[in-house]
Amino acid sequence: MGLLSLSIWLPVAFGVLLLAVGRDQNASTVRGLALVGAIASFLVTLPVITRFEIGTAKMQFVEKFSWIERFNLHYHLGVDGLSMWFVPLTAFITVIVVIAAWEVIQERVAQYMGAFLILSGLMIGVFCALDGMLFYVFFEATLIPMYIIIGVWGGPKRVYAAFKFFLYTLAGSLLMLVALVYLYFKSGGSFDIQAWHKLPLDLHAQTLLFFAFFAAFAVKVPMWPVHTWLPDAHVEAPTGGSVVLAAIMLKLGAYGFLRFSMPIAPDAAREFDWFIVTLSLVAVLYIGLVALVQQDMKKLVAYSSIAHMGFVTLGFFMFNELGVAGGIVQMVSHGFVSGAMFLCIGVLYDRVHSREIASYGGVANTMPKFAAFAVLFAMANCGLPGTAGFVGEWMVILGAVEYNFFIALLAATTLIFGAAYTLWMVKRVYFGDVANDDVKQLQDINGREFLVLAVLALAVLWMGLYPKPFTDVMNASVAELLQHVARSKLN
Repeated sequence: MGLLSLSIWLPVAFGVLLLAVGRDQNASTVRGLALVGAIASFLVTLPVITRFEIGTAKMQFVEKFSWIERFNLHYHLGVDGLSMWFVPLTAFITVIVVIAAWEVIQERVAQYMGAFLILSGLMIGVFCALDGMLFYVFFEATLIPMYIIIGVWGGPKRVYAAFKFFLYTLAGSLLMLVALVYLYFKSGGSFDIQAWHKLPLDLHAQTLLFFAFFAAFAVKVPMWPVHTWLPDAHVEAPTGGSVVLAAIMLKLGAYGFLRFSMPIAPDAAREFDWFIVTLSLVAVLYIGLVALVQQDMKKLVAYSSIAHMGFVTLGFFMFNELGVAGGIVQMVSHGFVSGAMFLCIGVLYDRVHSREIASYGGVANTMPKFAAFAVLFAMANCGLPGTAGFVGEWMVILGAVEYNFFIALLAATTLIFGAAYTLWMVKRVYFGDVANDDVKQLQDINGREFLVLAVLALAVLWMGLYPKPFTDVMNASVAELLQHVARSKLN
């Protein structure tokens, strides 16, 4: 079995094993097995980093086998500089989620841990798939475990939030399926994504394909105005669900733009770049204002995620190296920062059972260690230099200066909103006098919580202070993508 297959199917196998033995085992055994599975799944992704060849745009660790011969479907996997970092990132976040849920989840522990491990494998499959139908299967299959996670372990309105999440994302994906089938027939019976990149298409066909893919990927990002499912899903999801949703699942849509929309329909992408750029700026500006008035910490960070992903799509559709590379860096850094923000909210919720900002005040007096981590992650969310949150946004703004100075000025100015809503939350929750008896009785984080937050803090600081390993990997692939998009495919 190849390295990528192992990265996909090892967590799925452990997840299925947990579902099979869960009813007959006590919770501590199940948690131990889940942790072994998550760590093993992360370790097998490390060679993807260490053996990855920098300076080339070719696909690496390629695996290709016939899957359904009659329809010329292949089990075809590979990663390049656009997708490589998301394989270890997904496995890493899964380890964090398993440890974070150690004492918190008491009901149906095996099913909870199993769902996350299966979800991890399926998401890695999305980033590795080079066959269109295989991509679609993985892309849609991720909905099932997340739907169950929200619907079973979520809050009071979990069923509503789970249905809304499922229906929004499924509806968008159906148009993508139509596009995939069209490309299959147009290419003479092939689902090879790389072959589709070279397929000549007229502007009308490219436009229809571009918006079919846009329907699927914009909902997943989510872009304004198809973003309304995300705050509901985040608020109702358990902490682990929110972490994976923000850190990885939103990236599936952004990655789809890089792998499908831009290279398959380059003329349409250039024709409608103004449309994506406008929606991205609206997301950063309008959603930032919406976040300012939120009273629920989870909702505030959920809206913050939409604004940050607005920077990603803005970077992609300016068609310059700084913008696209900055968008990908922002995707990776947002995985660390947003995951950490939701974990911090989870720590407070486990103790006070409230996400309302008004329920807190002066937390730094009773939980100094925790407050230090929480403020660091909040600063990263603001884009403080030296943290992961700064690098991607800075690259995107530099790319925007190259593209259009007015757009760069607008994007940079809207960062003030990000600082405003984040610092407003920090001030109200962590600083000042102890607000009430609940805060007075808070116990600081235990060893398990300290470990999880410390690992994420190291990741945030490492990426902020030394982003070179992340950017080096993607440079060649970004350059090739931009050369490809610059060439017309009109036949």
